[in-house]
Amino acid sequence: MNAPKDLALSRREFLKASGALVISSSGVVMMAESVGQGTAAGKPPLVPVELDSWIAVLPNGNVTAFFGKMDMGHGLEVAIAQIVADELDVELDKVHIDMSDTATSCNQGGASGSTGIQQGARPLRNASAEARRLLVDRAAQQWGVPAEQCSVNAGVISIADGRKVSYGELIGGRFFNSKVEWNKQVGNAMDVKGRAQPKSPSQYRVVGKEFPRRDVAGKVFGTRDWVTDIHVPGMLHARVIRPPHATGTPLKVDEGSIKSVKGARVVREKNFLAVVAPKEWDAVRAARMLKIEWSAKKDPFPEMANLHEYIRSAPVMNTEEAAMKGNVAAAFKTAARIVEAEYQWPFQSHASMGPACAIVDAQADHATLWTGTQKVHYARDGVAAMLGLPPEKVHGIWAYGPGSYGRNDGGDAAIDAALLSKLTGKPVRVQGMRADGTAWDPKGPACLHRARAALDASGKVIAYEFVSKGFSRANIATNESNPRDSLAGQEIGMPPKPELVFSVPAESYGFDNKRLAAEIIGPLLERSSPLRTSHFRDPLGPEIQFGSEQFIDELAAATGEDPVAFRLKYVTAPRDAAVIRAAAEKSNWQARPGPKGPKAGDLMSGRGIAYAQRSGTLVAVVAEVEVERKTGRVWAKKFTVAHDCGLIINPEGLRYAIEGNVVQGISRTLFEEVRFDRNMVTSVDWNTYPILDIRDTPQTIDFALINRPEVAPSGAGEPTMRVIPAAIANAFFDATGVRMRRVPMTPERVKAALAKA
Repeated sequence: MNAPKDLALSRREFLKASGALVISSSGVVMMAESVGQGTAAGKPPLVPVELDSWIAVLPNGNVTAFFGKMDMGHGLEVAIAQIVADELDVELDKVHIDMSDTATSCNQGGASGSTGIQQGARPLRNASAEARRLLVDRAAQQWGVPAEQCSVNAGVISIADGRKVSYGELIGGRFFNSKVEWNKQVGNAMDVKGRAQPKSPSQYRVVGKEFPRRDVAGKVFGTRDWVTDIHVPGMLHARVIRPPHATGTPLKVDEGSIKSVKGARVVREKNFLAVVAPKEWDAVRAARMLKIEWSAKKDPFPEMANLHEYIRSAPVMNTEEAAMKGNVAAAFKTAARIVEAEYQWPFQSHASMGPACAIVDAQADHATLWTGTQKVHYARDGVAAMLGLPPEKVHGIWAYGPGSYGRNDGGDAAIDAALLSKLTGKPVRVQGMRADGTAWDPKGPACLHRARAALDASGKVIAYEFVSKGFSRANIATNESNPRDSLAGQEIGMPPKPELVFSVPAESYGFDNKRLAAEIIGPLLERSSPLRTSHFRDPLGPEIQFGSEQFIDELAAATGEDPVAFRLKYVTAPRDAAVIRAAAEKSNWQARPGPKGPKAGDLMSGRGIAYAQRSGTLVAVVAEVEVERKTGRVWAKKFTVAHDCGLIINPEGLRYAIEGNVVQGISRTLFEEVRFDRNMVTSVDWNTYPILDIRDTPQTIDFALINRPEVAPSGAGEPTMRVIPAAIANAFFDATGVRMRRVPMTPERVKAALAKA
């Protein structure tokens, strides 16, 4: 139940206690004469090529692994500990994971793209294996025996004659001072390796078993510090004041309007405006009281009702041709039948549990950042750039925040705090209000998807085309390493540099003629926009697969085939077929073609399937829904998830990660839509931006977890998310005989669709 600081020595304490250890040219561990005489002589730099950047053995034999990513609630912390424990042959409870502190870990890209295990674990696995090799070599040298005669159990090395020595006795509190090979990559792809060969899955004792997450008790009992709990002596509290309409700039600011608030003052730099005060409530009061004259409205946005018509007619700025096979145009000319459909997806907000918070203490030659963002190393870089400091002069410290799946408002809070600390000369804590986070966070992009297929006289699909069109998923960058990608940076005049990026469906359908493409349009507003777009959980996955997997269902219905059988007929990858079969078998799928037309009844039920690939992970989901005709309510009652992410590290953690995907996927399918008028986002709270609550959670989530020890582990934080919307939509069709091609499937839209049918 204790905070992480109570579980192990800090890096500073470790360095104070340690001596030095050097490696001879042969790679054998040798004790230096300076052991126990301080740290200066043996302290290696924090760089990927130093083994000490990854692993430390403490005097009591405990192990600390330094991990340049963070755990946002998926159990990544314990999974990494399992991997380290297995490679070092120590007990799991002896391993502590030090996460996302720029003073103790290398930049592994933060939480990004479900890469925590897939990529983030690799250097920790390799470093742990190398540390074990060096320790065994050291013991073997002391005893004058070959290393092959040594065995390790629970951090104790022994040989047949009974001699034994613990890791703590060999090196505890001192450095390895050993080099590892680095692949010269920074971020997700960073990897290192030593001379040691990591274990094979058949040798694992800890990996593959279930262990509980380590963060739950601290969260439940309030013993862990969240970023909102951090207090720095002398710090000011700030509220950043953003305009009441998207194009607003402050023309006049009446600083006298807050003179009654003790200690409050206005801080302004060009179009960036904030108030600071020694007490948070005073900053809140001052922000509400400050009188500001704003520039006139300019109506930069289309009418919300016309959003997808705007997307449809907007000029294409970039086209991505991701897959082209055969001659699609020629095949369509020979078609006996053509099936077409269009699917629509709205802007969606992160709507995190609470608004973002960050603290920056900027000094003349160094600074410290506390942040809940998921990419603390990149946040450190952005703060350094805003302050004009080298990145190594900024210490970024990650703390639990209110939520983060992609680029939410956490990055803006960090840059806001940096600018304010620079302008005030004081440590500054920035926290928004609910409306700040929901109105101004970067949004998941709105888009539409056009699908068409050509069938021959027998019903075979002879050509398939799926083209998405929408706003870029990188109008601002996926991280806050450059202040130009923040609201504050753009408000003080930094030029934005948007990228035009989209995606295509991820599947293995082997149609003879096939085209997958994406058309990207420009942003609605160039800078400081509440509708700027960036990464949201599984960037564009749910949006695209909502269209593509629903269209596959429409093709099955058009040919009179069962949706599962139709998919198995065309998928070409064996693992893809396996997850489809596993989901169907686990859910007791009964083969039948889709309904021929609208169904009658007040309470209708149905089931639907969807499948997808994501970065090496395969997922198929069967959804079972109930639809109430009178109320329009859709209850996603049951889900069966078949999941193949290669080697499973912790089955319990995997199930929990999948459950989180399912629940958030339901919310995004049935409830979530950013509302706006011509000038501003208007969905700014839980009433205007509703999310799923306990009444709409599924009754049952079943699992078919496919463990493949021979396949390197891949991600689980996002893949299931991308198939939930299509599975629900396909189940809705099976229940009602009516297609819903637009998200969210609100009661009003459901009733209208049923009435029209």
